[in-house]
Amino acid sequence: MSQFIQLHLLTSYAPSNLNRDDLGRPKTAKMGGFDRLRVSSQSLKRNWRISEMFEEAMSGHIGIRTKRFGETVFDELLKLGVAEKSAKEWAVSIASVFGKSKKGSLDIEQLAHISPVEQESALSLAKVLAEENRAPTDPELKLLTLNKTAVDIAMFGRMLASSPAFNVEAACQVAHALSVHSIVVEDDYFTAVDDLNDGKEDAGSAHIGESGFAAALFYSYICINKSLLIENLGGDEALANKAIQALTEAAVKVSPKGKQNSFASRAYASYVLAEKGDQQPRSLSVAFLKPVIDEDQAVAAINALKKQYENFDKVYGACADERYAIDAINGEGNFDELLTFVAQ
Repeated sequence: MSQFIQLHLLTSYAPSNLNRDDLGRPKTAKMGGFDRLRVSSQSLKRNWRISEMFEEAMSGHIGIRTKRFGETVFDELLKLGVAEKSAKEWAVSIASVFGKSKKGSLDIEQLAHISPVEQESALSLAKVLAEENRAPTDPELKLLTLNKTAVDIAMFGRMLASSPAFNVEAACQVAHALSVHSIVVEDDYFTAVDDLNDGKEDAGSAHIGESGFAAALFYSYICINKSLLIENLGGDEALANKAIQALTEAAVKVSPKGKQNSFASRAYASYVLAEKGDQQPRSLSVAFLKPVIDEDQAVAAINALKKQYENFDKVYGACADERYAIDAINGEGNFDELLTFVAQ
């Protein structure tokens, strides 16, 4: 079994605003002295994790991110006939396992990622407390975080300084996606007309606005530590393989949701290179330190990516034991074979 699985993707988007900054404009970053379009790793991971595709593939093994789990426990205790005061105290005790509680509140201070098994265990404990009419014990509370079977937690990790037992080291690292070329963010000036305005007295628009956009061919990089993923999933290698395939498919096919209705910015990756091996992982982003300037931009970017991994191999020796690529620009490779490759 190879310890590391690395994915390198090239995905092209027509004019869009996939991931906005605090001003509502597309996120950018400087690389090689030029402005590049950017999609944050947080945006990518969230859109993959909550996609219908990923949820269907990993049904029953996906956690929830919430500050409000104490409210769920509290409501369950009330349904079981526990007095309100006791229900609140016990619910706070259970919620505190997953993070520091806000003073006087059922909520915790930070978003906590809670697996389905942990949710079920907490609600089962609530039932026991109601039946025995007592508060939870420390040993019972400690047992709540021992089973971590949610694949999104195993992949992307979780951390709360106030609850070290809750922490899980991420088995999957995701880079910010960057355009392989320089970009200029443009502005779309738009108006909206009132359908009930006949224009006889007021010929103006009912709304005027601006929206930033840009088009880009993005390079994305993902590194999966399969050994750690299996460990995070309690040794379940079959589940780990299924999770790797589901993540790969989501990364290739799922687009960020920013301004989808305005731009219909949906795309599959044009090129995917998968690498496996025990060697120290490395990104191939340096291939695009110099912006790609070519009439056939996609082909030029693919060639730059290939040349870079070949040059790394020449200098450092083989940086991967096995590689498999699909190329939708030239019609090469097969997606099902890619999914089989990453999980072998």
